[in-house]
Amino acid sequence: MKTGIGFMMIVLLLAACSKPAPPPEAAPVEVTVVTIAPQDAANVVVLPGRVQAVRTAEVRARVDGVVQKLLYTEGSDVKQGQKLFQIDPRDMQASLDAARAALSRAQTESANATQDLDRYKGLVGTGVVSRQQYDTAVARARSAQSDVVQSQAQVEKARLNLDYTTVTAPIAGRAGRAQVTVGALVSAAAGTLLTTIEPLDPIYVNFSQSSSEVQNARRAIAEGRLKVPELDAVGVTLLLEDGSVYPSPGHLNFLDLSIDRATGSTALRAEFPNPKRVLLPGQFVRVRIDAGEWSNSILVPQRAVTLLEDGAHVMVVGPDNVVEQRSIRVGPLYQGSWAVLGGLKEEGASDAAGLEMLIDRMKAFKTNDEFLKEIAKANVPG
Repeated sequence: MKTGIGFMMIVLLLAACSKPAPPPEAAPVEVTVVTIAPQDAANVVVLPGRVQAVRTAEVRARVDGVVQKLLYTEGSDVKQGQKLFQIDPRDMQASLDAARAALSRAQTESANATQDLDRYKGLVGTGVVSRQQYDTAVARARSAQSDVVQSQAQVEKARLNLDYTTVTAPIAGRAGRAQVTVGALVSAAAGTLLTTIEPLDPIYVNFSQSSSEVQNARRAIAEGRLKVPELDAVGVTLLLEDGSVYPSPGHLNFLDLSIDRATGSTALRAEFPNPKRVLLPGQFVRVRIDAGEWSNSILVPQRAVTLLEDGAHVMVVGPDNVVEQRSIRVGPLYQGSWAVLGGLKEEGASDAAGLEMLIDRMKAFKTNDEFLKEIAKANVPG
């Protein structure tokens, strides 16, 4: 044990007595200069969104009773008119039988009143039946006929209530979980929720854009810098949560004309085909919108832009080969390049082909001479 401790102390002592090795010389930094010229570029906007069904039907109880049967498989696709629940029909059947009996009685009363009226018509002028008796017979016949109409309505209502004991799907779609179990008491007055149905093909995706960005886009359209198609011709692509691209493209079909006071944003909606049920309501996605085309825009490679707290910056080579840092205003990112909205422009007679801009690590050079030396080493024209 003592031998081991002594060996460690010698190693440490030798290490402490040895002189530190000189640091290696820094390797020259390779840089690239590119010429930037205005060009047309796609205006691509990426926003977060949520998937929503085109319609949502809440299936609720329309009569009072006890659930007898569950007639569908939860989470399955159902057709319009398909049976979903069976509510005990005995009370409704008894009500229908009582309404039919009342209708039969009313029809008998109406028939008797009509016969009396027919007899009085031939006797009212002979003095056997007075005018008052005839008028009473007319009123009785009319009242009996009204009772028949009312009884018929009661029969129809009772028949509807009996039909409502068999709950059917109001629309076709994916039926959700049953909200009641067999034996549960449901109420028409409370509107007991039984289940929900949502069609999944096609499907909506809701998202929003800030009012400031909408205002900037409208200003660019008015100035002719941004060309956009009609609303239903705006292409939309979805990026799923795992980063993959949804294979079926969609289109924009709704743009709200008001601003949400709570969020300061405008609501938008896109429609997508969903034949394989990949998209589900409530799912989080990212929406990539092909919102027209920028005219004469300047695209700067993403690697050339430095994002700091005070904004975006690039290093620019001026007419006299002088490197300077320039503050710019960037827009959307398109195919690895930032769209520059302000801060760069063509200037100087020697810049007819466009702006020359440094791409990589220009902050490593303290002087312009240092920069020119590195350009010569890299065999890049300055």
